[in-house]
Amino acid sequence: MSERQRKRVIARITGRVQGVNYRASAAREARGRGLAGWVRNEPDGSVLLDIEGDPAAITAFLDWCAAGPPAARVLAVERTPADLVGYTEFTILR
Repeated sequence: MSERQRKRVIARITGRVQGVNYRASAAREARGRGLAGWVRNEPDGSVLLDIEGDPAAITAFLDWCAAGPPAARVLAVERTPADLVGYTEFTILR
């Protein structure tokens, strides 16, 4: 996929999203869609994602993020477009 066919989005997910397997579930979902980037818990209780890949795959992934895993209760998914950085895998940051 050429750089023109990729995009990057930084997303902050708020609600009950820590302690509910959100990061591991998001990593599985992102990898399954061929996305690269990372996910981490934030001190304020939110989850932050930085993802790159096919625009349609990102849209589908962010739709999944709005629901999250079964125990999560998502209030909002804030999306910010960003310049590509060239991620090659999806990782869970501590």
